[in-house]
Amino acid sequence: MSKLDEFLAGDRLDDVVFYLSDDYLDDDSRLRKVGTETDAGVRLILDGETGRSAFQAGTGMGAMEFAKEAMGSEGTIARSLDGGDCPFADDSPDETHRVRFVFAFAEAQNEEVGGLYAEGDVVHAYAHCTCGGSYSHKWVVGERA
Repeated sequence: MSKLDEFLAGDRLDDVVFYLSDDYLDDDSRLRKVGTETDAGVRLILDGETGRSAFQAGTGMGAMEFAKEAMGSEGTIARSLDGGDCPFADDSPDETHRVRFVFAFAEAQNEEVGGLYAEGDVVHAYAHCTCGGSYSHKWVVGERA
């Protein structure tokens, strides 16, 4: 089982996923050496503290500040955490809408909180689009897309 599969199964609750698209990442970036190349970028699965530091180094933003901003708009982020559907695409159809980067973490089931959290572990994913918009998507681990 890959690290991504383990993360998506809720087996890596202390880790974060950080994805950078080729459009955003320099060809000679050292992140390419430590991450997994995808069709359109690099995905890293790191322990939480290292991942948040890598996110800040790679984007110039704090991970939690970015997440808070992205929570204002819901979109769809691919379960592979390397793509998505920008909710602003209809507002600006002449712009290109591709994911520039994604930050994700999983939170353990918490029946006391209720709602989605009572159903199981929850993946929180946040994406930034080439249009400049940011959005979020969360789902229960094991839930179909």
